[in-house]
Amino acid sequence: MSLAETANDNVAPRPAEEAKPDTQQTPSPPPAAGVPMPVWKMPLYMAASVLLFLTQGLGMNLLTANIYQLQGSFSATTTEVSWLSAAYMAPYASMSIALFKIRTQYGLRRFAELGIICFVVAAVLNLLVTDLHSAIVVRTLSGMAAAPLSTLGFLYMLEPFPQEKKLSLGISLALMCTLFASPVARIVSPSLLQFGGYEALYMFEMGLALIVFPIIYLLPLTAPPRANVIQLHDILSYLLLAVGFGCLAVVLTLGRLYWWFEAPWIGVLLAISVGSIALMLVIELPRNSPLIDFRWLFSGANMRMAGVLLLFRFVSSEQSSSAASFYQQLGLLNDQTVTLYAVILLASLAGGLFCAFLMTTRYVETAHVFALALIAGGAFLDSQSTSLTRPPQMYLSQAMVATGAAMFLPPVMAKGFKAAISRGMPYIVNFLVIFVFTQSIGSLFASAMLGTFVTIREKFHSNVLVEHILLQDPIVAQRISQLSAAYGKVLGDKMLLNAEGLVLLAQQVSREAYILAYNDTFLVIGYSSVFGLIVILFHQAWRRLARARTSQPDATPAPS
Repeated sequence: MSLAETANDNVAPRPAEEAKPDTQQTPSPPPAAGVPMPVWKMPLYMAASVLLFLTQGLGMNLLTANIYQLQGSFSATTTEVSWLSAAYMAPYASMSIALFKIRTQYGLRRFAELGIICFVVAAVLNLLVTDLHSAIVVRTLSGMAAAPLSTLGFLYMLEPFPQEKKLSLGISLALMCTLFASPVARIVSPSLLQFGGYEALYMFEMGLALIVFPIIYLLPLTAPPRANVIQLHDILSYLLLAVGFGCLAVVLTLGRLYWWFEAPWIGVLLAISVGSIALMLVIELPRNSPLIDFRWLFSGANMRMAGVLLLFRFVSSEQSSSAASFYQQLGLLNDQTVTLYAVILLASLAGGLFCAFLMTTRYVETAHVFALALIAGGAFLDSQSTSLTRPPQMYLSQAMVATGAAMFLPPVMAKGFKAAISRGMPYIVNFLVIFVFTQSIGSLFASAMLGTFVTIREKFHSNVLVEHILLQDPIVAQRISQLSAAYGKVLGDKMLLNAEGLVLLAQQVSREAYILAYNDTFLVIGYSSVFGLIVILFHQAWRRLARARTSQPDATPAPS
C-alpha cells in the first residue's frame, strides 16, 4: 500500500513556478480544489476505494490463502509454490517509491489509466499460466501492476473529504480498507476452488479488475498540477533500491522454508541486497537534492516512528501469519474457517470506524492504548489452545486482535504524514521509504521470524515429549495398539501393525509439539504487545509532564 503517495495530490500544495496543467481530458470533470463534493457522490468514491483495495489485496491474499491447495494444480511442493509469493512481493516492495515521482511528473490521469490497464493485462495473463515457471513470471508482473491500485485506493478514499479531514477521517478509513482483503480471500476461496480450481481464483481476480477498469473514467480524481521531479540520478538510485528490497523480500519469504543456513543462494541474495542499498547510500549522500535524504531518515523522530510501525507489523502478524498457520496445522481448511474470518472482517470494520471517530477528537493517542491492549488480550487467549481447539473457541480472541489491528496504524501514520508535508514534497518520498519498508519488508520480516520461532520451538517440544515416551510403558503400548487397530483387517503381520502404530503416534506427537510451539508464539506476541503498551504509556506521560513544565510561568522575579 502507498499511503504517503497521496500527500502530493490531496494535501501538499506545489510551487506555482513548477506546476503545469494536466492536459488530459476527462468525461466528467471532478470538483475543483476547495469545492465540496456533492453528498450523493461521496458514497460512490468511497465504494470505489473499497473495490480498488479488494482488487489489489485479493491478488496477493488469494494465493497465500490457498497455497496448500495449489500444490496439486502445479505438481509442486509447498516450498516451490511459495516462490509465487516471493515473486509477487519482490517488485511490489519498492514500486510505490517510483510511482510517486512518476505520477507527479506525468500526471494523475495518465498514471491512473496506465496503472489499471497494466493490472488488467496481468490478470488476463494469469489465465494463460500452464506451469509453475510461467506462473512465477506472471506473478512478478502482477506485483508490479498491483502497486498503482493501492495508491488509487487511497486517492479515491481521500477525494470526498474536505481538506481538514483528509489526514484524520480519510486516512483512517483508507487504512481500514487495507485490512479487508485477507479475510475476504479466506471467505470466498472455498467456493471458487470448488467452482473451477486455481483458474477460478485468477478468473475472479480478472473479473474484479474489469469492474474497476471503468471506475477510473466514470469517477475522475482531482488532477493536481504536474512538476518535473525526476532526475537522472534518481533512476539509478531507485534501481539499486529495487534490487535491494527485492532480494530482501525473496530472502524473508523463502528463508525459513529452505532454512537460513542450508541454501547458499540465500546468503548470495542477502549480500546483493546489502550491497545494493549500501551503494545507493554512497550515491545519495553527496547529492544536493537526493531521492532519499538519509540524514533526515535516520533522525530520532523517524526512528521512533519506524519502531512503532515495526511493532505494529510484529504484533498484527498474530492473526495474518501465526493464527492462519495454526489452523492449517490442526488440519482445518478454508471452508471450516469461513465463519471465523467473517467475524474478523466485522471486527476490522468496527475497529476502523471507532478509530476514525477517535481521529476526529482530541483522544487520538488513546487509540494505541486500546489497540495494544486488545491485541495482547487476544494473543494471551490464543496461547491456551489445544488440539481440540476449533474456530468457535477463537471468535473472541481473533475479533479482539482484528479490532486492535484496525486501530493502531492511522494515528501514527497521520502524525508522520503531517511532519513530512510540513518540510516539503521531497520529504514525502522519504516518509514513503519508512512506510514501505516497515509495512512490506517489515511484514515479511515478522512472518519470517515468527515462523522460524515456531520451527525451533517445535523441535524443542518434540524432544521433550519423545523423552517421556517409552515402549516399555504400558500406557504407551496400549496407545500404539489402539492406533494400529485400524489396520488390523488389512495387515496380518504384527510387526507391521506395530510399525504403523508408531508412525501414527509420531504424527500425534508432532502435532502436539506444533500446538505448544504456536502457544509459545502467541505468548511472545502478547508480551511484546504489553511491552509496547508500557513504553507508549510512559512516553505519553513524559510528554504531558514536559508540556506542563513548559506551560508554567517562570516564578523567578525579574531584576529591577
